[in-house]
Amino acid sequence: MLRYRRVASFGDVSRDDSDEAFVIGLCSKVLGEQAETQHRFEWLLGDPSTNGRRVMLPVDGYWPGHQLVVEYREQQHDQPVAHFDKPGTLTISRVHRGEQRALYDARRDTEIPAHGLRLVVIRPGDLDSDSRGRLRRNVDSDLEVIRKLLTRESDEDRVMDAFRTWLISQGWTPVAPTDPWTDIEAVRGGERLIGEAKGRTSEPGTDADIAYGQLLRRMTGVSTDIRYALIVPTTSVRAVQRVPTHVRDLLRICLYEVTAGGEVRQLH
Repeated sequence: MLRYRRVASFGDVSRDDSDEAFVIGLCSKVLGEQAETQHRFEWLLGDPSTNGRRVMLPVDGYWPGHQLVVEYREQQHDQPVAHFDKPGTLTISRVHRGEQRALYDARRDTEIPAHGLRLVVIRPGDLDSDSRGRLRRNVDSDLEVIRKLLTRESDEDRVMDAFRTWLISQGWTPVAPTDPWTDIEAVRGGERLIGEAKGRTSEPGTDADIAYGQLLRRMTGVSTDIRYALIVPTTSVRAVQRVPTHVRDLLRICLYEVTAGGEVRQLH
């Protein structure tokens, strides 16, 4: 006879020693920000239990500064594994654990992007793993793969990701922009930085002029603690420097270059 139970805990090894923890740690290294592990969002919920209560579903890693969630999905997420699925035991979703896992993964895939966060899913096959899906923990090669997985296709996204990582390393905390059209906003103590970013383009001069105009529209506050940033790839440096330094200083606009290798440099 089938019986009902809640989903059991993580498995046979402690979470700190797990492949999941290893992967999330490498992601934190690439991003330059410590992950909030097993983070729960109030809008990401499991199915209701018999008393109507719904638990918040955890995510493997969340980096608020990057607005990024990473899920590490081991083999049991993609194929039947009797040890994990327990087909003779029903969960509160009235299906066995394997089916519930698939339902909840699909819910994460839908809800996380719907709430404005980026979701990256990593699997054992992406990394150096054996036939059972266990990671060999080849740090150098796994780091290179994860770096590529976390890199977005758009060059503007690449520029933004590199700048966001650099900001965090400088003690800044990215926050939700006051203006939703702003690319990035961050605070540090009493300071506030509002930034616009551009990627590689065939018209760097035109895009630079547009970016300056976008920054001018953001200048709604009079506080001298607010400064503005224009962040561009190396190919656009000459275009953004056409505005004289003394004019940029009056407007409190700082220029930042993001090199092809992801290094951030403040320009003069």
